[in-house]
Amino acid sequence: MLDAPEVWLLAAGSAFPGPPIDNARLAELFGADDLWQQWVEVFLGTRTRHFAVDLETNEVRHSLADLGRTAAERALAGAGLAAADVDVIVLATSMPDHLMPTTVNVVADRLGIDGVPTFQLQSGCTGAVQALQVARQALVAGGHRTALVIGGDVCAKFLDVDLAPGKVKAADLVNIAMFGDAAGAAVLSTDPTPDAVAVRRLDLRLAGLGRESGHTVQWSGTARRDSDGPAVAEDYKAIEEIVPRMAVETARRVLDELGWADSRVDYLLPPQLSGRMTAKIVERLGLPGAKEISCVRETGNTGNALPFLQLERLLPLVGPGQCVLGVAIESSKWIQSAFALERPGAGVGL
Repeated sequence: MLDAPEVWLLAAGSAFPGPPIDNARLAELFGADDLWQQWVEVFLGTRTRHFAVDLETNEVRHSLADLGRTAAERALAGAGLAAADVDVIVLATSMPDHLMPTTVNVVADRLGIDGVPTFQLQSGCTGAVQALQVARQALVAGGHRTALVIGGDVCAKFLDVDLAPGKVKAADLVNIAMFGDAAGAAVLSTDPTPDAVAVRRLDLRLAGLGRESGHTVQWSGTARRDSDGPAVAEDYKAIEEIVPRMAVETARRVLDELGWADSRVDYLLPPQLSGRMTAKIVERLGLPGAKEISCVRETGNTGNALPFLQLERLLPLVGPGQCVLGVAIESSKWIQSAFALERPGAGVGL
């Protein structure tokens, strides 16, 4: 039996809609006071985010397919590949543009890709890792050579700037401050480039048996809905208690399975729920020698895009022999995920 091929991460790319929106601008738009702005900066730790909605006109200017295509093109360019080189596409999102057609196939069409397997996953903060896992399996077991993996979310249906200042519900205002829109992409291949990093481990498991959901999102959204119930609901106390513990559990499991000591981890990509939560999780993970790669303070929580945004920042930094640990936790029904990467030493593994 032939050995399974090694899978390599070649490049990552990202796409954001419009300019960054700071907390002062949000407070102005939605009639929030200075205390709210201070609360966002201290208790969420998020300074800016991007929205697909034009805040001046309430017009949706960018779709997930728009952002996914741009992120994919940037990732392919970074890998030195063209769309014609892609053998399989996987996209993860919690907010597709439509129920049908699936966004992954719209992106494929815009890229000029046809005749390949495509997959779309419905998930939240762990969706990017799930997509990487599906793509890796397609390469290892399906005989494919190059996979394009995309993750992203566009929260347009949850943002209505036409509401009168001061009329936005407090819970909705928190979510507006916490979340943002973006897409990210990565290229996996069984054929490494000189700067590629090896995918050493992907770990995914449901951990929600008997637990109430920590995060629910209604399909109809806030801006265009027919009921008075909350469009987005979060159990912040449960998230604050459970997510750091789950992050430690999955990180420890991956390190133990690989036989990596804490000192082997040169870079840490922690969960990106919010700036404040990320800081708490990094402290709990206890890897003081690892350099943190985070973006949530500038981008907001962009869901399925986040690990790709982190990877784009990471890849130029990783040197020969260095190791990377990434962790993502989803509170919708409590999912743990992690991944481990390694850039082999000079002349090793290529």
